[in-house]
Amino acid sequence: MKLSRISRAGTAVIVGALALTLAACGSDNPTGDATGDATNDAAASPAAAISGTFAGAGSSAQANAIKAWTAAFQSDNPDVTINYDDSGSGAGREQFIAGGLAWAGSDSALKDEEIEASQTFCGADGAINIPVYISPIAIAYNLPGVADLNLSAENIAKIFTGAITTWDDPAIVADNPDASLPATAITPVHRSDKSGTTNNFTDWLHANAGDIWTDEKNDAWPLQGGDSAQGTSGVAGVLSQTEGSVGYIDESGVTPDLNIAKIKVGDTFTALTPEGAAAVVSASPLVEGRSANDVSVQIDRTATAEGDYPLLLVSYAIACQNYSDAATGEFAQAWLSFIVSPEAQDIAAQAAGSAPLAGEIADKAAAAAASITVG
Repeated sequence: MKLSRISRAGTAVIVGALALTLAACGSDNPTGDATGDATNDAAASPAAAISGTFAGAGSSAQANAIKAWTAAFQSDNPDVTINYDDSGSGAGREQFIAGGLAWAGSDSALKDEEIEASQTFCGADGAINIPVYISPIAIAYNLPGVADLNLSAENIAKIFTGAITTWDDPAIVADNPDASLPATAITPVHRSDKSGTTNNFTDWLHANAGDIWTDEKNDAWPLQGGDSAQGTSGVAGVLSQTEGSVGYIDESGVTPDLNIAKIKVGDTFTALTPEGAAAVVSASPLVEGRSANDVSVQIDRTATAEGDYPLLLVSYAIACQNYSDAATGEFAQAWLSFIVSPEAQDIAAQAAGSAPLAGEIADKAAAAAASITVG
């Protein structure tokens, strides 16, 4: 079942259209939000003067959103060139901590030890995590003739651990009494690179099927077997080419030839929606013990309110609290203030099907981006 998704093929069209629209709107508030409040006006002020080429890397889940954000931002800031390598969250974090990037994208927040390590590059204040992208993670599958499928966390865990190997297994049949399930062998597909999507998926499995999925959350896939591919697009490619396959993938990367299973939330099988993911994030607390401007979310993986979809990722922009290089710091402050603005969040929703930041999380993200300093 496919909901609220714009295909990867359509992203380029949307990016161009959004860039033209934003350019036509004028540049009185090029990086602020539609309300033009004081915080966003202050954040936008350096944007008119910034110039240079700046590199980011990391989350492949953010890739479609970043393409759209980049087109919009560069339209209003023609002297800026933004290069983003969607090499995976783990690679992005490692490059950032090593001092090779202006910012990184990651589908999991920096750990305490990574924040400590970032002080070598960022200085005593270290790095901060700013949520910029909320997206459900799809359980995508390639099974011709089966357009609707229910999968519980227990059965998904059994598929990925090898305890369930065919689609007509009695445990799957029991949850899909109206489906005609074939005896096709199941090929589970996971990420081969260190991935925040893997981190979020394994966290959800451990929280909801801990007696079967005993491994703690991890960026690296913990098991042997199955098939694998690098990045969101790589997993989507393997799924598209392999009948009987199933994998976990950011919803923005699910291609039109794949279907998305409903997952069991409480006693109900629930369809993936951005709104369901956003509702879980809004009700989840922040990670304790972090700095005032770090907005790391402790996702409630066992949320069961109607419509909740707790299999999700909160993808972050990772930035220094303070940059020693003025040009990089001014760019990071303006760029991140833009991408957390309501305007840019709407752009991502159109380009990637993500759930816009809202409420207290949106306010905290805007304040965190505005808090970035230079010198």
